[in-house]
Amino acid sequence: MSYRQMAQVYDRLMQDAPYEEWVDWTRKMLASYSGHTERILDLGCGTGEITIRLAKKGYDLTGVDLSADMLAIASQKDKGRKVHWSQQDISELEGLTQFDCAVSFCDVINYIPDESRLQSVFSNAYKALNQNGLFLFDVHSIEHILQDLYGQTFAEVYDDMSYIWFCDPGDTEYSMVHDLTFFVHTGQGFERFDETHEQKGYTLETLLNLLEKTGFSIKLVTADFSETPVRKGDRLFFVCQKQ
Repeated sequence: MSYRQMAQVYDRLMQDAPYEEWVDWTRKMLASYSGHTERILDLGCGTGEITIRLAKKGYDLTGVDLSADMLAIASQKDKGRKVHWSQQDISELEGLTQFDCAVSFCDVINYIPDESRLQSVFSNAYKALNQNGLFLFDVHSIEHILQDLYGQTFAEVYDDMSYIWFCDPGDTEYSMVHDLTFFVHTGQGFERFDETHEQKGYTLETLLNLLEKTGFSIKLVTADFSETPVRKGDRLFFVCQKQ
């Protein structure tokens, strides 16, 4: 999914996202499962919130995203020019190798529309890593999709922006269609724009099968930023290692 006008309001929409928890969890997993980490690849980096935070911890970061608009915002934030930015589709990744770790957080994997494309994403992450490199990612759990997202409406009203967000089941199993309408203050009044985003949920069994088929060894499956094995939660987290 390539964000269009939504890129301009994405950070407002995500202002309460637990970015520091993603960064802390990543660092703990690196300490537990990696002997040495210098270069990290952020697949689906968006506006760079996690990417730049990791770079500030001293890692060499490369951020990849399909949306030029999202990358433009990320680059503007990167005041010290600490990150290498690359506009690519992560299912068709090229020219990126020799990383110690790859991460893909905050719904990125759920934007991959089918198992074939997802297999390509996993294969590209595998190829980008050094031997014993780690791949860390998260996804919405199927229970969270069925119980907390399907049929829900989300809305916020601010002085300069408001939105309404409908989440409904898609045409395929565990898929979601997000219909969003934004009203953004432009100085002359409010401008309306609409976007439709589609996501796909994957069962734990499907994810494990695809990862193992790619060649990854599964070191940990957990949920909601836990550091120990957990199979139930809103968001499942995976620690995988290239063999």
